[in-house]
Formats: sequence, C-alpha cells, structure tokens
Amino acid sequence: MKSFNSLLVSFFLLFYTTNAFNITHILGKYPDFSTFNNYLTQTQLAAAINSRQTITILAVDNAGISPLSGKPADELKKIMSVHVVLDYFDDEKLKKLSKKTSLLTTLFQSSGQATGQQGFVNVSDLSTGSVVFGSGVKGSALGANLVKSVEAQPYNISVLQISTVIIPPGIDGSIANSSTNSTAKSPQASPGPGPASVPPTKSPKKSPPTAAPQPSEAAPPPDATADSPAKDDADVPTADAPAKDDKKSAGVALRLGVFVVLVIAVSTSFIGLVF
Repeated sequence: MKSFNSLLVSFFLLFYTTNAFNITHILGKYPDFSTFNNYLTQTQLAAAINSRQTITILAVDNAGISPLSGKPADELKKIMSVHVVLDYFDDEKLKKLSKKTSLLTTLFQSSGQATGQQGFVNVSDLSTGSVVFGSGVKGSALGANLVKSVEAQPYNISVLQISTVIIPPGIDGSIANSSTNSTAKSPQASPGPGPASVPPTKSPKKSPPTAAPQPSEAAPPPDATADSPAKDDADVPTADAPAKDDKKSAGVALRLGVFVVLVIAVSTSFIGLVF
C-alpha cells in the first residue's frame, strides 16, 4: 500500500512537471527582455501566468518597452496583462489564421476591468507575409509587428516577440473622464437667452456711396419756383408790350399815311398831264 501511494505521488509529480512552466525562468534566459520580465514580477502577473495551462506571451524587448516607463502601478498591470493571451499561438499557427485576422482574449479581459474591447488583441496576417498586432478597440492601429518566436512548449506556453507595446485607448481612464466631462457640459450645449448666447456678428460691409438724388424732370428745381412769375401775372403784359389802344392808333396812322401818298401821286400825275 505504501509503495502504491509513492507511485501515485510520483505520477502526479511527473504530470505536473511536464505541464508546468515558469515564465520568469524562461525570460531570464534572454537579457533583452529583462525589463519586461521585471514588470511581470512587479505586477504579480508572473504567478497568474504560471498557474495557467495554456498561454501565449507577447514579449517586448528593452528597446521597445520604453513607453511604459513611469506608468502608475495599476495602469502598468493592465497594459502588461493585455500582452498575455489565453490560448496557445506560435509562429506557425498565426500564419494559418482562417480569416487572416482574429481577436484574441487576454488576461486583462478575464480580470473584469476591461471596457468594451480593451481586453482583446487584434492579430492580422497581412498579404505581405508579416503578422501585426494591435488593440481590439475599434479603430486602433495595428502597430506592433511580430518579430520572432522566442520560445515554445506546444501546446502550453509560447513566447512571441513583438516590436512595441500594445496600449488600448482609454486604459488609463481617459475614456471615462471624457464622457464625464461631456455629460457635465451637456446642459450648456444649448445656448440660452441673453447676451452670452448671441454669437458674435460680423461687422457689416460698408455700403457704396449712393448718388445724390436727381431732381424730377416734372418738378421744377427749388430756385426756379422763386424766379417764375405767379399764375396771375402770366396774363399781364410786360412794360415793353404796346397797349391795345396804341395798336389801334398805329393802324389808323398807317392807313392815313398811305392815303396821303396816293393823293400826292394822283395830283402829280394830273398836273403833268395838264402842263
């Protein structure tokens, strides 16, 4: 009975040994990933990784991990957990994606702290043959390229090197803050009455100078009225015009002159005949 128990314990130890892995030891063999390895230890993600049976680590070397320098501990843990995929993917499997693209579930998604698609990583196999990664948040750029496979233990753990860190939009709380600010400002969105709501008006353009109004042809100019004779004076003859009686006298004198000339002419003719 004692030997049986020893055999059973040995069997479980053998099974545990063949399936267990230690991410700290794996990355410890590669000095280029020392900062990434330290971050896993600081955030206590190394223990969570080692407790898994199937996992993929998207590791970033010391040159590409600089964007995480100085991040708060809580934010650093969230970003690092995005680089832990809850499935096994090696270089060969990534290049056999059925639809050339896929959303991979990460350790951050399982934490319950992810908003929207923050807990997913988008991976795409491009037509050029390269594989790129990015945040699963809609509209995010696929800016992290697959560099190489660092280590693989099918089908338990795979360590892949990517060119830069993946930081989902709003993981620092900026999305929540912006939505709060927009809500707080929403009552002011509709302008109320009063001077403050009146938009600034543009200064009116100067109108071209208008021409002075021309006097109507039908109406006499102002000065003409003063100089024109009144209606009652229109029938009054001017000082130079002869009166009615003078005209009559002139006509009589003219006829009388003509008569005298005729008498003289006849008399002269008669005297000439006599003598």
